Amino acid sequence: MIPALRGRVTPQAPLQPVTWFRVGGPAEFLVRPADVEDLCDFLRALPHEMPVTVMGAASNLIVRDGGVHGVVIRLARGFNEIVVESDGVVAGAAALDITVAEQAAAAGLTSLEFLSGIPGTIGGAVAMNAGAYGGDVAQILDWVEFCARSGELVRVNAHELHMVYRNGNVPPGAVVTKSRLKAVPGDKARIIARMDEIKASREATQPVRARTGGSTFANPPGQKAWELIDAAGCRGLTRGGAQVSELHCNFLLNTGAATAADLEGLGEDVRRRVREASGTELHWEIKRIGVPA
Repeated sequence: MIPALRGRVTPQAPLQPVTWFRVGGPAEFLVRPADVEDLCDFLRALPHEMPVTVMGAASNLIVRDGGVHGVVIRLARGFNEIVVESDGVVAGAAALDITVAEQAAAAGLTSLEFLSGIPGTIGGAVAMNAGAYGGDVAQILDWVEFCARSGELVRVNAHELHMVYRNGNVPPGAVVTKSRLKAVPGDKARIIARMDEIKASREATQPVRARTGGSTFANPPGQKAWELIDAAGCRGLTRGGAQVSELHCNFLLNTGAATAADLEGLGEDVRRRVREASGTELHWEIKRIGVPA
């Protein structure tokens, strides 16, 4: 059922080593296309009933312990080119957010500094409308190119996606291949200083060296998720090998022996406690894929 391609196909591929949480079962088929043409040809030939999941840097992802059915697509070389223009950057979906920010800064372009504080790839940032430190992708996106589930290569302007908070509204089954991000000329020293500020703030307030997955829950309108979690008494809360970070309680940690079930179960414990304490319903920002053990 898996069409031939110039890239690589790995059956029953372990996903645990490539996720930031270091948990989860295998992919039924892990597919790494060689380039955009290879990706589109593959999706065009893939039976439509075969599930397709796209995985980027896996920095905001829990892969459940039973693994992922169907095809998991990971983009790498062939999708990481970065082209700096006079008023923007065209970046492949596999390009790292921080690398895009650094290349823009080196060219004296501003408005992309916030990307330096988001661990992950441009494709993932577009798909979830990632944001931090006063910016988000919706503010800077010019256009996005994606391969539809049908295998058709499509380019749309940002306004056609109707992006909302933490959701890029990319069509289901589509794989982002590259995007153009708008920027404006600025003072290089100030741009670099701002990125240094973001780095220092992130290292001081987030468990960046732990097995974690970024912000667990989206901020409810007019509220901050971490404050609600703290007020509900969840700072340091544990379940199995999973723990709510004591440094920043909107982060979950794998303390060393956690399963995906521990992490997801702990997240649900937090949601319940916050709901009981404040009446506010927290919504997952971390994506969870696959099936339970």
